[in-house]
Amino acid sequence: MRPVKLCLVSTNCPVGRWDENMGNCRDLIHKAAENKADIVVFPEMNLTGYATGRKITDYARAIDNCFIQNFQDLSDQLNLAILAGLAEKADTAKKTFASHLVFIPGTVPGKYQKLHIAPSEQEIFSPGYTIPVFVHAGITFGIQLCYDAHFPELSTAMAMQGVDLIVLPHASPRGTPEEKHTSWMRHLPARAFDNGVFIAAVNQAGDNGAGLDFPGLSLVIGPDGHIVERSMACKNHLHIVDLDPALLCHVRSHRMRYFLPSRRNDLFPVNV
Repeated sequence: MRPVKLCLVSTNCPVGRWDENMGNCRDLIHKAAENKADIVVFPEMNLTGYATGRKITDYARAIDNCFIQNFQDLSDQLNLAILAGLAEKADTAKKTFASHLVFIPGTVPGKYQKLHIAPSEQEIFSPGYTIPVFVHAGITFGIQLCYDAHFPELSTAMAMQGVDLIVLPHASPRGTPEEKHTSWMRHLPARAFDNGVFIAAVNQAGDNGAGLDFPGLSLVIGPDGHIVERSMACKNHLHIVDLDPALLCHVRSHRMRYFLPSRRNDLFPVNV
């Protein structure tokens, strides 16, 4: 892994205002490129916005070749990976997924579909069934969405596939940035420390026009479990963080601080 410049975008994502969110997303992608970012990460469902209850299905969108090509062209032209999310309306079975799209220069677009659905959302969203990983700028990364982060085995499954970084886009309302930070610090450092990976989380920000207010927050935790950087800035903030490969090397070359090689895979197999 070489040094990687990661851009976490804490942005306002009004519900159902697709064109506005798309335009804002494109503008922020260009700003990320101006800051020499290698990877730009938007919050969960930044394109459709997030709403509680079944009304989110009214704003869900099918994956459309036109906007997919638009993002892929941006990725190719600006030479950066773009991670953006939406409530995805499936082509069949009338299912809705919480999906995060991945655009990497010169490759076919990919996506991650949220695997763990919170109890309040289980009548609305269908879970995904795959754990994809992606490679760009010499770093291997996986994606988890919000509630996914509470399941340690998912991070381990990604680590077993060789990820250096797990990104965690959130649509997590209520509370202040400080309160959300306290909540994240209960579990995210463990995901990083136990698996020897970087963790990067970013939340939506501000009033979404559907009765929810999101505390803007982003942070990066190193593979040693310590915070690399955090930001509690408000909407449309670009949080640029340099991921230092020396941090990974320091942890992974230490036989008592890198736990993954000693894992009992015979007792706890990971199916991916």
